[in-house]
Amino acid sequence: MSDQGTWVPRKRRGAELILTVMAVVIGVSAYCAVGLGVEGRVPAGVLPLAATLTAVAVAANLVIRRVAPYADPVLLPLVICLNGLGLAMIYRIDLGYEQVDPDWNALATSQLMWTGLGLAAFAVVLFVVRDHRRLQTYTYSFGLAAIILLVLPLLPYIGQNIRGARIWIALGPFSFQPGEAAKICLAIFFAGYLVVKRDALALAGRRVLGIDLPRGRDLGPILGGWLISVGILVFQRDLGSSLLFFGLFVVMLYIATERPGWLVVGAALFGVGAWFGYTAFGHVQRRFEAWSDPFGDPDANFQVINGLFGLAHGGMIGQGWGQGSPQLTPFGFSDFIAASLGEELGLTGLMAIILIYGLIVERGLRISLTCRDAFGKMLAAGLAVSMALQVFVVIGGVTRLIPLTGLTTPFLAQGGSSIVMNWAIIALLLRISDQTRRPAPPVAVIEQDEATQVVRR
Repeated sequence: MSDQGTWVPRKRRGAELILTVMAVVIGVSAYCAVGLGVEGRVPAGVLPLAATLTAVAVAANLVIRRVAPYADPVLLPLVICLNGLGLAMIYRIDLGYEQVDPDWNALATSQLMWTGLGLAAFAVVLFVVRDHRRLQTYTYSFGLAAIILLVLPLLPYIGQNIRGARIWIALGPFSFQPGEAAKICLAIFFAGYLVVKRDALALAGRRVLGIDLPRGRDLGPILGGWLISVGILVFQRDLGSSLLFFGLFVVMLYIATERPGWLVVGAALFGVGAWFGYTAFGHVQRRFEAWSDPFGDPDANFQVINGLFGLAHGGMIGQGWGQGSPQLTPFGFSDFIAASLGEELGLTGLMAIILIYGLIVERGLRISLTCRDAFGKMLAAGLAVSMALQVFVVIGGVTRLIPLTGLTTPFLAQGGSSIVMNWAIIALLLRISDQTRRPAPPVAVIEQDEATQVVRR
């Protein structure tokens, strides 16, 4: 309570710090358990790792205290917990590969470095974006930036074709996936566009089978999103990103207009795009065949089969850290890290990880519901939905619920661009949350500001 008797929300930074320390303890404990399970001893570098993780976690807490004191207190600990578990799993697979190849280049060290860069990006976003509403003034600039980022991998010399998908660019010794940054730019563009155009998009069109479908002239935005998604599939051969971007736009359209007709139109266009991709591209056909009958061609579907065997080997409670064989699954540290975790932690551990993702998405949607401005509502909802879609697509592909798409598991999988951009997403959610939970200034201050603006005019 303030002096005037009005309710003031608690900052809860102390609770956030305690939860953050607990998350660091979980990550370091998992790292120690890996060493004990594989080598029978605590890893030699556990103390420097613990000190580094603690330092960066406390630094992140201090940054939030400084620039976003009313932000959500749960998001940071949840993300640090996922990041720590991912580091432990990548370290586990490193040890498995080193037993076969002593010259194996350890991935856990680079993942730790990228985590530090991700936290740096997290701090930069919080310091630079002091008011998320200013992003709306750059709606079309972010849309243009997203298009440029999506086109970059198609350029000669810098674009790279890796495992059939042209989604990477190389700048000297570093490689980057522009689609991860494009995801944030598109979420900002969609939010700004839909806030302005949602009244026109919400107008009822024809009623077909009890469903209000949008008017023909209002189909332009969703057709544009569909064409961009198909273009990504055609030119970059990236099934995962096309599904993510199109699904994000359709869901945000539904949130903005509250009209189920957009979902019907989106599902129909998705079906057309999926059929086109299946008939036009051999790699899409192979993924559908691996999903429908992986044992029909064991050599071609070796990764899928090994991932399924790993999940089955883990059973309900898992083999334990360091007791499974996740290194037998190709790319078990990136695309199939969910299968690796399922083998060592079992269905129980994998469900706990999915629950953590669910909590992150829930906090994002809660921020959207409580936000006082329309742009912040749409942006928070878009960022939360993008996280939910990506986790569903990745884990659904690993468990053979849907065909594989090639996306990374946020905060868990090895990959620098994914880690950095997902930390930026969390920073934006915290910025919107801080603006939402921050108490309104006194009426006198508002009147004084308005008077000052009048005088300046």
